[in-house]
Amino acid sequence: MTVLGFWLLALAIYALVSIVGGRRLIPIVGQLLVASLAVPALLLGWVEPHLQLSATDLLAPIWIDLLYGLCFALLLGYILSDVIDLELSPACLKIALPSFLIPLLAGLTCALWVLPGDYGWLSAVGIGLLFSITAIPVLYLFLQSIDYPPAATKRLLHAAILMDFMCWSLFGLAQGSSHPISLLWPLLAAALPLLLHVLKLRHPLFYSLPFFALMVLLHNLKLNALVFGIAYMLCLAAIRVPFRLPLPERQWKLLMNGLAVPLILTCGVLRVDFHGIDATDSWFAVGVLLVAPVVSKVVGSWLGLHWADPAASAQIKWRESMLLNIRGLTEIVFLNLLLQLQLIDAMVYFGLLLMSLFSTLLPALLGRRAYTREAKRRYEVS
Repeated sequence: MTVLGFWLLALAIYALVSIVGGRRLIPIVGQLLVASLAVPALLLGWVEPHLQLSATDLLAPIWIDLLYGLCFALLLGYILSDVIDLELSPACLKIALPSFLIPLLAGLTCALWVLPGDYGWLSAVGIGLLFSITAIPVLYLFLQSIDYPPAATKRLLHAAILMDFMCWSLFGLAQGSSHPISLLWPLLAAALPLLLHVLKLRHPLFYSLPFFALMVLLHNLKLNALVFGIAYMLCLAAIRVPFRLPLPERQWKLLMNGLAVPLILTCGVLRVDFHGIDATDSWFAVGVLLVAPVVSKVVGSWLGLHWADPAASAQIKWRESMLLNIRGLTEIVFLNLLLQLQLIDAMVYFGLLLMSLFSTLLPALLGRRAYTREAKRRYEVS
């Protein structure tokens, strides 16, 4: 079995879990299960002992690095495209601020506690922001699948978009502050929509195709693609041009779920040193990173929901706090970015990967009917 054979087998396992899960399993949940359980089992149980291939061998080919860069840029661009749909309202702002700030502070504290001393302030900021993230695509899919009231769905999604916008913006600026010159070219490239608007080009594809092409280019040149993506979307919002994906929605989801997400997850997991995972301090770090983000996020979200709507029942606020704790795709992209920039080690990556799986599963474990029954009653009355 060659390196190519391993990757084809890994992608086939992701596809099989997706098919078996069907509509009962949100794609990212199945993908996280494969990445956390099946890939390590495949590596340790077969690839290393029988094929004499290490994780380093599986990541060595140049085509893996090129394909990873392409998938990463496409996924990052897709997530940042939510910025254009941001609508500020007093309610979503009240929800977002505590739900963002409390996990951020908890993450900074845990980073100083768990991370080795040789990691800098940017690593601590990155972990703090990881604590604060809510996965917009997964949250949207879950709310749609349980037929959540439209008004509540809109409020939660806009709060999540605002939180993620703050996360990506702060990290982009923090990363660029250590290399100010790296901000110049991304910001100039982000002004492209303004030039296209002056040239009276109106078709949305004139704006979306250059966006993804520039995301790939800047990622490969090691320039600040985060700042570019956010600034580009803000320019599109300013000139009121809709963002249209280059492919139809169905084909785009097949590309994301069939290739991009599995490849990014597998590359991240293969960087984990599973042979050193039995150390006592390693398991302690994993435990902290599994519990602290969930607790701090739920507490922050509950306070934000109470601030936005004090009259809502404690049951609704508790369950919506669970929804805002959903991680999934957005967290994985951010997590891989930190690992790629060597701001976290593989052990921290694995702990936060497990946390992402746990957080994303929590709402499903509470049951779909538990969310819709009282929420519908609440919004019908109001």
